Amino acid sequence: MSQAPAPSPELPAEDERVEIERVAVEVSMAAARLLVDERPHDLGVDTTKSSRSDVVTVMDLRSQDLIMERIAAARPHDAVFGEERGGVDGTGAVTWVVDPIDGTVNYLYDIPAYAVSVAAVVGDPRVPGGFTAFVGVVVNPVTGEIFRARSGGGAWSGRPGRADERVLAAPGPDLGLALVGTGFGYAAERRRWQARVLGDLLPRVRDIRREGGAALDLCHVATGRLDAFYETGLNPWDLAAAWVVAREAGVVVGGLDGPETPGPDLTWAAGPALAGPFSAAVIEATRAHRGV
Repeated sequence: MSQAPAPSPELPAEDERVEIERVAVEVSMAAARLLVDERPHDLGVDTTKSSRSDVVTVMDLRSQDLIMERIAAARPHDAVFGEERGGVDGTGAVTWVVDPIDGTVNYLYDIPAYAVSVAAVVGDPRVPGGFTAFVGVVVNPVTGEIFRARSGGGAWSGRPGRADERVLAAPGPDLGLALVGTGFGYAAERRRWQARVLGDLLPRVRDIRREGGAALDLCHVATGRLDAFYETGLNPWDLAAAWVVAREAGVVVGGLDGPETPGPDLTWAAGPALAGPFSAAVIEATRAHRGV
């Protein structure tokens, strides 16, 4: 069941947020270089998780290890909550939420649509609605494109050799003209009802795109490469960093209970004019087919 967000914990002061954003950029870029420069020619599956198609490669593990080592050196009192191999406890108020490769299957197949995703949050990222993300960095290692944001500092994107540019989301078109991104889970039963949701939604929008990484999809809503996005089954590491980017760009991000409630039951995102009709359509379809 979706939960309403808990009262927001107090964020670090602005000067500390700036420093945390700098660290997040540094560790994300280092992990991105590792993934490209040291990708084995014979890369294969190291292990699996929820199903045999939910894979982990040795580079997922190496990327997370590098990120955790760099964070520990820069911010030794912070906790880290990662997708692979858990994380570490901290004594301070800040927790880093890390996805060392968002879009591992794309990485395995050498499809250039995957990302390193690093966020800083306050609260408990293990609880839906229990945390507030205030710094987010998402990097596409192949293109070098970086999306970064911090609460109150706006959202920015950049590429090697180019100055960063402010990201401001478009209001969005009518629902019938919306290009919508989505993704699918790994469990067969979840995929069956996700297909039913898609079947309800597809006739109501321009078209659907499935790129294979939620972090990049959310950032692409911020930049206008997608008009909207939705997915079920997202974990905090899939969502946290890109949520900050989208939110600071002016994108409305929500879940089954409306704006500001994204979580595993449903995450959706759209520009402010599109958010109302899009969220109504995707929430209706999701509720209709859950458990079917």
